[in-house]
Amino acid sequence: MSNIINRVSGKTPKFFKLLRTIGMSLVAASAAVAASPLELPAIVGQIAGYVAVAGTVMGAVSQTAVLHEEE
Repeated sequence: MSNIINRVSGKTPKFFKLLRTIGMSLVAASAAVAASPLELPAIVGQIAGYVAVAGTVMGAVSQTAVLHEEE
């Protein structure tokens, strides 16, 4: 458990920071579609759900990437 805490609190490489931002943007966009007051086809709601899951996984995996600097 402490390994996970150390990884999450460690320094994240620049590439993974970008991926984390993209993932969170996907989650926000899918939440906006899901909460839309417009009547959307069912397939759009399903796709928004899949995008939310993909964005969440992207953000979580990117957060646990750790930068190992050579000493």
